[in-house]
Amino acid sequence: GWMSRRHDWDVDPAAIFTTHGVVAGLALCLQAYTRPGDGVILFTPVYHAFHRIIAANGREIVQSPLVRRADGRYAMDLDVLAAALTGRERMLVFCSPHNPGGRVWSPEEIRALADFCRAHDLLLVSDEIHHDLVLSGRHVPTPIAAPESLDRLVMLTAATKTFNIAGCLTGNAIIPDPELRKRFAATHLASGTSPNRFGALMTTAAYAHGDAWVDALCRYLAGNAELFASGVGAIPGVRPMPLDSTYLAWVDFSGTGMPTAEFTARVEKGARIAASHGATFGKGGESFLRFNLATPRARVTEAVARLQSAFADLQ
Repeated sequence: GWMSRRHDWDVDPAAIFTTHGVVAGLALCLQAYTRPGDGVILFTPVYHAFHRIIAANGREIVQSPLVRRADGRYAMDLDVLAAALTGRERMLVFCSPHNPGGRVWSPEEIRALADFCRAHDLLLVSDEIHHDLVLSGRHVPTPIAAPESLDRLVMLTAATKTFNIAGCLTGNAIIPDPELRKRFAATHLASGTSPNRFGALMTTAAYAHGDAWVDALCRYLAGNAELFASGVGAIPGVRPMPLDSTYLAWVDFSGTGMPTAEFTARVEKGARIAASHGATFGKGGESFLRFNLATPRARVTEAVARLQSAFADLQ
């Protein structure tokens, strides 16, 4: 019902597997569809937990750095990726909307990626956990954007980011293709895991009664994002990425000319703000820090003031 109302997508209940979250769902995908030593492609910088879980499963991480468009947003360079393929790659993990860049991908970009996966015999695993938190534009689920690629698609979702219930450890793996379902089901059974009853109840309640709340949340987050971007963007050499989705601001400090250790120390020790280190997100993230804007606006205002003070000598 939620997918139908919010994303114009009618999901077959038989296609849905309950997992202990998106990262656990990815681990099951790795075990069901790849073997140790296989290559798994990531468009970097990307959510750091992907790197951890792929490595922990003994698969090879293949990093394909995103490029910056003229408007400051990320884009995929499929031509460069194609030239770098070795033939060992079996899976591509896609983050849509993108974390940490906040990019809402266009249907055309998603379709081009799905075509790429078909051409190179790759399974496409699409993490769409931030799909409800769109601040501008419209998110299109991968199964809607690329319906001809359902035979090589696994979509991972959860209510946990939308409703701040990550502690319930509940997510979904949505697998339209029956053959892929069989392979996933066998691995899921072998893992010995079962749904979290409290998480299922919380997710049901959120999806049944949460529409108006999420609408209000997105409006509030958009205000936080605008306030943060304008304030931090006023610091010379500091460049926040335009935020289409998520509550995570991705800020580039390369223009300050400072080494990573210096701008990080100014943020953590000078401004006394805990941010995620960009290097943990893979290639291309070294000059960035990620900030969480899912907090009362007064706290965002204070954070901006602290950051401006920490970099006051650049003014």
